[in-house]
Amino acid sequence: MEETIVSAQLAVDETLEIRKNRVTSGSGTNPKEKRLCIVTGTHGDELEGQYVCWQLNRILHQYPERLHGTVDIYPALNPLGINTMTRGIPMFDLDMNRIFPGSESGAAAEYIAAGIIRDIKGADVCIDIHASNIYLRELPQVRVSEDTADTLLPLAKLLNVDFVWVHAAATVLESTLAHSLNTLGTPTLVVEMGVGMRITEAYGQQLIVGILNLMHSLGMWDGPVEAVRQPVISRDGKVSFINAGASGVFLPTARHHNRVVPGQQLGVIADPLSGEIREVLHSPAKGTLFTLREYPIVYEGSLIARILGEAES
Repeated sequence: MEETIVSAQLAVDETLEIRKNRVTSGSGTNPKEKRLCIVTGTHGDELEGQYVCWQLNRILHQYPERLHGTVDIYPALNPLGINTMTRGIPMFDLDMNRIFPGSESGAAAEYIAAGIIRDIKGADVCIDIHASNIYLRELPQVRVSEDTADTLLPLAKLLNVDFVWVHAAATVLESTLAHSLNTLGTPTLVVEMGVGMRITEAYGQQLIVGILNLMHSLGMWDGPVEAVRQPVISRDGKVSFINAGASGVFLPTARHHNRVVPGQQLGVIADPLSGEIREVLHSPAKGTLFTLREYPIVYEGSLIARILGEAES
């Protein structure tokens, strides 16, 4: 059942609406029924979650007899951003994931944020799907803060991601959707995968397998589930950052998701004007190249790659 959860009047006879699709085996209002929320589209340039919402909707409608509980799917928390290929909310020029929990009496963007929180609060689990920006490609991962790790790690391990990063990332900090919901007692997992303005179907399929596995664990899905990956659990100290030391055009020589060793060349920063190589970038550690620069133009200090080093299972 499609419904509008919150709306705000725009300037010229139009209305901003945040919509969800509720797929349920019961009334959807029984407090004893488990409820899972799938949200995405907070940043308008992150589209990986659109594929997940579409395919999950199809599966749940194809096999309604296998669902036991309620799944609420929110494909576009920032529809203006998606429609204009803009990361933030265009008319307010702000990052939507920095205004939660919002305010019922605040300006339009804050009012919308408060309505989203009001609708999701109380769910058994919420999965907040993000892509990377247009500059970097990321392996499927769950990011959780240190404060929520004890509660969220058991759930994150069910999601068929490659690793879980316990990290003070911007996506889990105060004023984000995830932080606000976790503070209110709704366990919320932040998934990061792929690259901005693109859809990586393989990553979407990987996450769908994980979502069904999580639902099975919660008693919400009795259909067949595939074996899931055992993610590496990483702390900040096990992640190496590689930044550009010069401006130019980055040309990778290592491949995303591959294993690298100390001293291995990751790529070069080229100077198209002179034909020279301004910098050769090497791996400082042994591990998995889980982040790699996607957009070639770089400046001194630009993030080029991240390597997941020694890890605990």
